[in-house]
Amino acid sequence: MPLTANDPNRKSWLDVPANSDFPIQNIPFGVFITKDDVVTIGTRIGDYAIDLGALQQLNYFEGIELTDDMFMQDTLNDFISDGKKTWRLVRNRIADIFDTENPVLRDNQKHRDILIFTMDEVEMQLPVLIGDYTDFYSSKEHATNVGKMFRDAENALLPNWLHLPVGYHGRSSTIVPSGIPVHRPMGQTLPAGATEPVFGPSQRVDFELEMAFITTDANIMGEPIPVEEAEEHIFGMVLFNDWSARDIQKWEYVPLGPFLAKNFASSMSPWIVTMDALEPFRTTGPEQEPKPLSYLEQEGNHAFDINLQVAIKPGDGEENVICNSNFKYMYWSMAQQLAHHTVNGCRVNSGDVMGSGTISGPTPDSFGSMLELSWGGKNPIKLSDGTERKFIEDGDCVIMRGYCQNDEIRIGFGDVSTRLLPVYNKKETKTA
Repeated sequence: MPLTANDPNRKSWLDVPANSDFPIQNIPFGVFITKDDVVTIGTRIGDYAIDLGALQQLNYFEGIELTDDMFMQDTLNDFISDGKKTWRLVRNRIADIFDTENPVLRDNQKHRDILIFTMDEVEMQLPVLIGDYTDFYSSKEHATNVGKMFRDAENALLPNWLHLPVGYHGRSSTIVPSGIPVHRPMGQTLPAGATEPVFGPSQRVDFELEMAFITTDANIMGEPIPVEEAEEHIFGMVLFNDWSARDIQKWEYVPLGPFLAKNFASSMSPWIVTMDALEPFRTTGPEQEPKPLSYLEQEGNHAFDINLQVAIKPGDGEENVICNSNFKYMYWSMAQQLAHHTVNGCRVNSGDVMGSGTISGPTPDSFGSMLELSWGGKNPIKLSDGTERKFIEDGDCVIMRGYCQNDEIRIGFGDVSTRLLPVYNKKETKTA
């Protein structure tokens, strides 16, 4: 089926600012509350949110087989379940409707008033009901840096790392959309030189620069997904900040891995950018040595050239960019992650979230966590206001951005922006 929505020469009759993350070639999907307090599924072009529920009610999707309430829901799960053919048909239709040469909606002011909102008129929500969340550990540079800090340079990577995409099962209940603040977590830590743990607030709260992909109903229980078919089951991608408490993690992770240090909060960007929209930005991934086992072997370009940036904004202060990285550095591809995840027969459902793991590049300014940027707190980062950061402090806002760009178009994700609040206080919350 042709992918006409990606035509780089297409223009929209909606105003799209230069260097917008959301040109007509993007057409991401999300969920928002309108100014009339209606929850709807929508898309975005430029700085406009478009109500797809109303668009469907007004018969703009005529000829495409959709359930009557497909876009009048509070999650994208049913739409994602319909599969790639439906996703592509809908994106192509939206691109045609908003094409500068198409007068049908362009010249119908009554319909435009119903369908189109400015972004400041809507409130973004989580786009999917997340049944399960898996977080991988697939950046070789990140895993090597962590290994150097906690073991030694000669044994930085554990023996299994180059043979399989390491991952763990996360907690979906504390995944929040951009703009929702998170609280500093409490837990057990083992202070330096101590022999007994103490209980209290984490002193080493960290961000993790990640991306995540959203799956469709991929298989039945017991059925592996072949690596060559895995991308057919990936709807799209979001920016993902998988918050971590490094001091809690250090004490608890042996022998079963992350628990309280990783399940207190994760933040995701609200617009899911489809894999179709990212198709022009495929690139080669890192060379894999040793050669993966046959069920993980891939040919062709399965990495994506996505520029990533992290900034810290202390209180009401200025943004300080502290990291510039790229998703193409990931050692294990999304297809390999999904193939490995299901090779044992694990079932994957519509709306499941798969985190990439921290994305670090080859240079110090491309490291995707404070743990690496400050090298465990030994090399504090100086901000423009003169203060220093070893880890994230209360009141700091962490902002992650991502976009792809070639000579013809730019496709972006917007941002995921989250402020860290002090430890939760029930009395303060009630009186606030």
